[in-house]
Amino acid sequence: MNSDSRIYVAGHNGLVGSAIVRALKRHGFSNLIFRSRDELDLLDTLAVRRFFAAEQPAFVILAAAKVGGIMANNTYPADFIRDNLIIQTNVIEASKDAYVKRLLFLGSSCIYPKLCPQPIKEQYLLTGPLEPTNRPYAIAKIAGIEMCWSYNRQYGTKYLAAMPTNLYGPGDNFDPTTSHVLPALIRKTAEAISNGKDEITVWGTGTPRRELLYSDDLAEACIFLLNLDEARFDTLLLEDAPPLINIGTGEDVTVRELAETVARVLGFQGRLAFDASKPDGTPRKLMDVTRLHTLGWKHTTGLEDGIQRTWAAIRDQFTATRA
Repeated sequence: MNSDSRIYVAGHNGLVGSAIVRALKRHGFSNLIFRSRDELDLLDTLAVRRFFAAEQPAFVILAAAKVGGIMANNTYPADFIRDNLIIQTNVIEASKDAYVKRLLFLGSSCIYPKLCPQPIKEQYLLTGPLEPTNRPYAIAKIAGIEMCWSYNRQYGTKYLAAMPTNLYGPGDNFDPTTSHVLPALIRKTAEAISNGKDEITVWGTGTPRRELLYSDDLAEACIFLLNLDEARFDTLLLEDAPPLINIGTGEDVTVRELAETVARVLGFQGRLAFDASKPDGTPRKLMDVTRLHTLGWKHTTGLEDGIQRTWAAIRDQFTATRA
C-alpha cells in the first residue's frame, strides 16, 4: 500500500476497526474511507454496491461483523449467522466488482473445532465439531474464508482471511449481556470496587485457557500483511489450501489467571467466586502463529500492560456512566 492508496475500513467504529484506523494514520496513510452504520448499512446489498462503485477503494479491510460473547450467541443465534453472512457477502462481491487489489477478511479463532489439537494450526479448519455456543457465528466466518478462497480461484482476486485470537482494548464492548470474557471481567471488577463489594462472580470453573491479543497489535499485524510484497503475499494464497493465517500471541492464561490479573490492575482486593453452573465454552484456544512469525511479525504488548492501557482509556467513561 502507498501512503495515498484508497483504503476502506469496514467497521471502523468497532474495537478492531478503530484500532486499524489509528494504526493506518500512525503509518501515514491519508486516503482512508469509512462510513458509519447510519451512513452505509452493510446489510443493504444495493447500498454497498453503489458505495464501492462510487469510492473505488484499492484495499479493503473487512472488520465489520455482528459479534458478542456466550450469552449473546446463545440468545440470538439466527441474528449472528444471518447478519454476518450478509455483511461479508455484500462486501466481498462488491470488492470483486470494484477490482479491489487486496482484501483482508477478519474472522475469529472460534472457526476451529472445539477440541482442536493445541496450538491450533491453520490446517485444522473443518477437522472436527465446533463449540456449540457460537456455532452460527463460526459457520458464517468459515463461509467467509471459503468465499475468499473461491473468489481467488474463480476471479483471480487476492483476498486473505486473517483469524485473530481473542481481542481486547479501547473501544471494546463492555455490555454485561453481550461482552466477551475480558471486558466482562473489567466491568464486573470496576463495579465491585465502585459499589464496595468484596466478591466477584466469574462464569464457569476458571480452568479454560484463553489467548488474548491487544487490539493495536492486531492492527499492526493487519497493516503488515497488506503491505507484504507480492511474492510473500502470494504464499498465503495457495490453490489447494484456504487463504488463511492466524494472528495471535502464541501464549495463553486460564480464566482464573485472567480474572486475577484484572483484579490486580484495577486494585480489587476481594474474593473471586467461580460459578460452575455457567458454561465454560471451549476448553482451550491457543493459536499456532508460526506462519505469521516466519513472515516477520510478532506482538509487542504484554497482557498486563494491555489491560492497564485498556483500563486507562475507559476509566473516566466508565466512572461517568456510573455517575
